[in-house]
Amino acid sequence: MASGSSDPPSHQSTIIERPSYANDPKKEEKDEVVNTAGPADDGNDPYLVSFADGDSENPFNWSRSKRWYLTFAGGVLVLNATFASAAPSNIVPLMMAQFGFGDEVASLMVSLFIAGYCVGPLLWGPLSEQVGRRPVFLIAFLFYTGFQVGCALSQNTASILVFRFLGGTFAAAPLTNSGGLVGDIWDAKTRGKAMLLFAVAPFAGPALGPVVAGWIAVGGASWRWLFWVLTIFAGLCLVVIFLTMPETYGPVLLVRKAEKMRKETGDSRYYAPMETNKLPFGQRLEKILAMPFKILFYEPMLIAITLYMSFLYGCLYLLFEAYPIVFTEGHNLNPGVSGLMFLPISIGGVCGVLLYLIVYNPRYDRYVDEYAPHKVPPEARLEVTLVGAPLFAIAFFWFGWTSYPSISLWSPLMAGGLLGFSIFLIFLSLINYTVDAYLFAAASALASSTVVRSMFGAAFPLFARQMFDTLNPRWASTLLGGIACLMIPIPFILRKYGPLLRSKSRFAPTLPPPKRETSAA
Repeated sequence: MASGSSDPPSHQSTIIERPSYANDPKKEEKDEVVNTAGPADDGNDPYLVSFADGDSENPFNWSRSKRWYLTFAGGVLVLNATFASAAPSNIVPLMMAQFGFGDEVASLMVSLFIAGYCVGPLLWGPLSEQVGRRPVFLIAFLFYTGFQVGCALSQNTASILVFRFLGGTFAAAPLTNSGGLVGDIWDAKTRGKAMLLFAVAPFAGPALGPVVAGWIAVGGASWRWLFWVLTIFAGLCLVVIFLTMPETYGPVLLVRKAEKMRKETGDSRYYAPMETNKLPFGQRLEKILAMPFKILFYEPMLIAITLYMSFLYGCLYLLFEAYPIVFTEGHNLNPGVSGLMFLPISIGGVCGVLLYLIVYNPRYDRYVDEYAPHKVPPEARLEVTLVGAPLFAIAFFWFGWTSYPSISLWSPLMAGGLLGFSIFLIFLSLINYTVDAYLFAAASALASSTVVRSMFGAAFPLFARQMFDTLNPRWASTLLGGIACLMIPIPFILRKYGPLLRSKSRFAPTLPPPKRETSAA
């Protein structure tokens, strides 16, 4: 589209991906809720601004090196947030000695930060679909960095707890928006590989946090140094966002393109799809806050995904209470070495990355070619979960029944590696499934999922110690493994009935192509 001419431009395809709704009685209803940016270009309005083929302003046309850099940067932002969530778990004894609080308050150091994840996504995910990704990242990390300074300078327990909660609220921005960023710049064929960083960070970060905190404690440094480390990390990320991360959300870029064309041509008739939204501010705010829950409550498949991921997330943070019982108390390890016990979780995640790159990503690439020009049904993403789901249950039984002090610590360590491996496979596939199924509403869908799983992550540490002390690590892990067994059928059911559920969905903008059954994928 020529931007320097006052003549009406020729029609070009818009960035908004529109589905084929042949014989679909809910077409109008879907159009209303799926297209958050406004109506699509129907080819009859020459003033509706869109991206031309090969347009350099279209994020999909940016260089691969730039897009991979942005993907890596988005993954680091998630790693930053999740690293901070569990970091105090191994330095809490020093804080207890200074402030005199008990075990319950100590658990709140982790739980309140994750509780902030319950609040932040309600704002950050939908807001990024209104104002763009970059402003949300900048504002969130500016305040998040400040709250780490607040923790480092706190003089009492109450102030630390307040700053931890506020820090978690603002740190939640990349948990929803980094996934949206990946969807902004990659097509479905490459999105799976790009999601690797986003999927591994939610559990790699919490596993690394206690390692750093443990060695700070062993080294004799003040507990405040942990929060100064978090401040430096957050501040560096803020600089990276400000200097190197541009806006990636297509509908917002189209608004800027329309504004530029109106200025250059003097013709006020040019407009972007998002600019057709004339709702008053109050209604727009209500839509921003309500959209994540509206999607969640109306979507059975998103409910199932959210419950499964929430249980995994809760179990992950429960380990930060269970591991000290097994390794620090049971095997008499000091805080530094005890922190190293979390590393196999991250190593397991790396093994999951290798398996995906070697086995599953080439399979998905073949699906893309087979389905072309249609999209691959999101159910193809669930292949990885079919492997991860049983392994997650097995890992808990393994961890629990080899947690005796008389058994070599290498056995529960290896079980932790299998936990990391299986959690990664499940997270990766379910996040990819959510993005593929909801596309432009993906940030809101991820926001609702993040809120619920953060509730689990905040709650599980509060009862973990009591459960492991009362039942002992063997039976507590058996209980968790049993619940994991009950959830194994979820990906199998979604894989079989997902197309049917999406065909009845208000929010899923794609329908499976009729030429190939998903079950054959």
